[in-house]
Amino acid sequence: MSANPSNKESSIQVNSVLLYPKGGKPSIITNEWQVWNGTESEVSLNQISQDQKVLAPFQWWLSHGQVQAQDPDSEVAKRIQNKTIGVWFAADEDILKHHEVIEAGKLIWPIVGADFPIFRDGRSFSTAALLRERFNWSGEICAIGDVLIDQLILGARSGFDSFALRADQNLDTALKQFDLFTVTTQNSWRGKRSLLATN
Repeated sequence: MSANPSNKESSIQVNSVLLYPKGGKPSIITNEWQVWNGTESEVSLNQISQDQKVLAPFQWWLSHGQVQAQDPDSEVAKRIQNKTIGVWFAADEDILKHHEVIEAGKLIWPIVGADFPIFRDGRSFSTAALLRERFNWSGEICAIGDVLIDQLILGARSGFDSFALRADQNLDTALKQFDLFTVTTQNSWRGKRSLLATN
């Protein structure tokens, strides 16, 4: 996944992803997904190998992808069949306006991404939470873009289960973040708050 999909230039490929599935343990896995910006300055989807798994911009999906998906001979339809296409949401995406598209996407996208254009922009936490709570999304949600270690705990509680960390982040330190706290005081996507003993 790219280090910064919001960047209009070609993106840096992130080689590892921190995976933290609900009910599982965090681990570092090889990244299989390329974030595609869908811009004219980049290669077209047809020029990306069929074997390469691609996350396309949700806005591109609205304007091009869902139409192409109806044509069984199209590149998009082939990728749907091979489970090699998903979408990523920009930080300012109002996903509630696209309920029907996302409901249909649940059947064909094996993964979605939510972009952090800069680490201090937290709008994508809400995207993940809405996907889990309003859309009952059970597939993978990956944090992409300017993702730092500091965002992991909140991201995991909000609904993310994978993180394409910025290239300068230490993966060993990232893995240790989930052992920092043994008690939770708020409910989250991962479970209810801890029961605290009272006197």
